[in-house]
Amino acid sequence: MDEMRKSYIEYAMSVIVSRALPDVRDGLKPVHRRILYAMNEINFTYDKPHRKSARIVGEVIGKYHPHGDSSIYNAMVRFAQDFSMRYQLVDGHGNFGSIDGDGAAAMRYTEARMTKLAGELLKDIEKDTIDYSPNFDETEKEPQVLPSRFPNLLVNGSNGIAVGMATSIPPHNLGEVIDGVIKLIDDPETDVYELMELIKGPDFPTSAEIMGVEGIKRAYRTGRSRIILRSKAEIEEMKNGKSRIVVTEIPYQVNKSKLIEGIADLVRNKRVDGITDLRDESNRNGIRIVIELRKDVNANIMLNQLYKNSQLQVTYSIIMLALVGGEPKVLNLKQMLVEYIKHQRIVETRRVQFDLKKAQDRAHILEGLRIAIDNIDEIIKIIRASYNDAELRLMERFNLSEIQAKAIVDMRLRRLQGLEREKIENEYQEIKKLIAYLEDLLANDHKLMNIIREDLLRIKKQYGDERRTIISINPDEIDYEDLIEEDEVIITLTHAGYIKRVSTGEYVSQKRGGRGKTGLSTREEDFVKDIFTTSTHDYLLFFTNRGKVYRMKAYMIPEGSRISKGSAIVNMLPLESEEFVSAIVPIKDFDNGFLTLCTKYGVIKKTTLDQFDTSRKTGLIAINLNEDDQLISVKKTTGNDELIVVTTKGKSIRFDENDVRPMGRTATGVRAIKLMDRDYVIDMDIVLEESKLLVVSENGYGKRTPLSEYRQQTRGGKGIMTYNLNSKTGNVIGAKVTQDHEDLMIINDSGVLIRIKIDEISITGRIASGVKLMRVDDDTKLVSIAKIEEGEEDDEVEEVVLEDTEAVEETPPES
Repeated sequence: MDEMRKSYIEYAMSVIVSRALPDVRDGLKPVHRRILYAMNEINFTYDKPHRKSARIVGEVIGKYHPHGDSSIYNAMVRFAQDFSMRYQLVDGHGNFGSIDGDGAAAMRYTEARMTKLAGELLKDIEKDTIDYSPNFDETEKEPQVLPSRFPNLLVNGSNGIAVGMATSIPPHNLGEVIDGVIKLIDDPETDVYELMELIKGPDFPTSAEIMGVEGIKRAYRTGRSRIILRSKAEIEEMKNGKSRIVVTEIPYQVNKSKLIEGIADLVRNKRVDGITDLRDESNRNGIRIVIELRKDVNANIMLNQLYKNSQLQVTYSIIMLALVGGEPKVLNLKQMLVEYIKHQRIVETRRVQFDLKKAQDRAHILEGLRIAIDNIDEIIKIIRASYNDAELRLMERFNLSEIQAKAIVDMRLRRLQGLEREKIENEYQEIKKLIAYLEDLLANDHKLMNIIREDLLRIKKQYGDERRTIISINPDEIDYEDLIEEDEVIITLTHAGYIKRVSTGEYVSQKRGGRGKTGLSTREEDFVKDIFTTSTHDYLLFFTNRGKVYRMKAYMIPEGSRISKGSAIVNMLPLESEEFVSAIVPIKDFDNGFLTLCTKYGVIKKTTLDQFDTSRKTGLIAINLNEDDQLISVKKTTGNDELIVVTTKGKSIRFDENDVRPMGRTATGVRAIKLMDRDYVIDMDIVLEESKLLVVSENGYGKRTPLSEYRQQTRGGKGIMTYNLNSKTGNVIGAKVTQDHEDLMIINDSGVLIRIKIDEISITGRIASGVKLMRVDDDTKLVSIAKIEEGEEDDEVEEVVLEDTEAVEETPPES
């Protein structure tokens, strides 16, 4: 086991350091570095003819990279692909593959050389600017890193999968990255956010479009994120009245042929409907995918469907992982540039030191030559008189070094001419100036960094180009609350699942007993089942009959008119078959309190509110329901409230909330009320001081009763009578704890809605039937009630005569 552990760790580190991850300094993996170094060593540079790719691969295998030839060739091929590299490092002749996934021709057929930009990665490598290490058989030396005169890691990006980690660094615009480096050189205190003003975001070779900036900001701040890449598409009108979608740019690393096949599969499987023709008109001038549509199809809707279901839009993961000092680290934008600047400072320092030593060595020789010219006759005599020790005798006579003496002995006779003497003197003076300049550079870090700065500006001017990838606004990132005025609204939900948002100003108060205004236009056999008021900025928690909960903001509900039917809620929530919304709770925040849930068969559960402070597209489990049970009511409670539960057969029970212990979000709950046969819970509400319980029946009768008449009981009992049911009243359809200043909305199954003042409803005993609140025909029933804040009186509404019903005198025995 120890041997396996040790061996695996060694293998993992080998993959991490020697194969899969790029170095933060030059942005290259070992195989890429070896390819470029080998091409430079055999002089396959941009100003030389193209040479066979097999020659390059053979050089790399034989000297530096003892792995498969296909892995080396594939790495070199990628360097030559304009759809893979933002700035190509290999200039290829022949078939180097395509964006359709076609492979490159065999290496014996293709030719390659370095691009001019690649030469900037190796510039000054001969000046001892980097360290070398032995190759695999210790017969050659290979560079540990390239000088990399531009920040290649960000410019061309990198992708790699190691053992237990992966890197995915997107390419960037050369000019923007260089601007960021220069900004950091000028002001080392520059933060990530200031760098983002210069480096706008990734810049992909296939152009396309980045949706939103939040993903970019997170990546540059933390080193990890995801961004959305979207194809560039235009809608064109055709002569026959039809329209077509023309795609001209696709996301990075998306295979064009597979993209088209994916769209064809959507049509074949009928996941999208309305595409009549799909063809690829791409050529050497660019991408052109044409999608023709039926005449009755909305092109914008179809394009959005394709963005959602095909690779016209993809998610690109960013993991800015690179080797820093041989160790893998996730870096943010500033850290990555700082490491590059450190590398350039070392490279430039070593270059200056190399040039300085070279200049000093030349000055030393020139000093010897000057002595020789001044004493030419004696030197000639010494050389003539010497057998094989001329250099030694010159060293003794003129106090010369061995190097100077050798240079004098090797000097040609023509250097003795007066003109040559002047040249030597001029060269010596120039060398002295160069030495002083180089020594000043080494002594002055600011001047040294300015050399780096000027070189980067040169590269930007010579190789920089315009940004290709557009960064667009992502609608999901817009804070709509800043654009939407906070307003009280009425949310209406129908039995068939149509929901809408209407301002409370659409409705005016009427006298009780009126016919009411049409609240919405419903389709046949549909009726309103729920209505409530909230603020546009509140969260809405949608609880379904199956015990799940979904979350969205109130302003996200489509706005409708007073008589419109609304929008189908299934387009907003991923409801399953036979699942419907049974309760909607508006929430301002999730800091304190509980959500208390009650089911149709009398089960109650209490859960802390913070357990619902999350959102999932597929919904969260709000309660674990028993077989055939359904969730019917949800209330926000403080933990010290009293609750009252009312059933459709006119029973109620009042108990302390503390009788229900807090449970987890996925728990089942405990019994709230013991039900009789064919009875079920119609509603649950919170008991308020000085309030009254309003009960409304399906035939339009209702009453208010002081809550003081409902004594507190123990949870789980049978409860007491709260309404006198008879054939005239029908079953109870709603019960609310109300206060005098509130208004009441009443809705019947025909979609007719009436708003009345609650304080106009008679106060009667607990077992009375109440008064007529809304007239109903023989074939209609009331289905729902809701409380709203008191509105202004409409003076033009006509008065309606009330038809009061006498309270029942007999008091049934309490259970």
